[in-house]
Amino acid sequence: MPDTSLLETFPSPATSFPFVIEHTSEEFTSVCPKTGHPDFADITLRYQPAPNGTCVELKSLKLYYQSFRNEGIFYEAVTHSIRDHLVDLMNPAWLQIISNWKGRGGIRSVIRADFGDVPPAYLGR
Repeated sequence: MPDTSLLETFPSPATSFPFVIEHTSEEFTSVCPKTGHPDFADITLRYQPAPNGTCVELKSLKLYYQSFRNEGIFYEAVTHSIRDHLVDLMNPAWLQIISNWKGRGGIRSVIRADFGDVPPAYLGR
């Protein structure tokens, strides 16, 4: 299982207006549980911190993502695990994870997992 103990937070900057944070990782790797071959994805994390909430610290997020490197796990499970772990960590107003997997066998996959009321602007493609 991925190492959630690597994840750290810091207090969200005090602001009277909601704001959206977006981070993209272009180097995500896990392992196909059927073939043992590596899978590669771009992971996009979007979220709105809750009032007086927290933000994920980027180095810890990178190390957490790297903890999937040797995991035999399906695309859908990766995406849902990241969502669930980050929601538990930060309890944001809303959060969205999009995993965009590199093609294999002529098939590309995009998996999206949402938490809360994601604004309509982020629901389309």
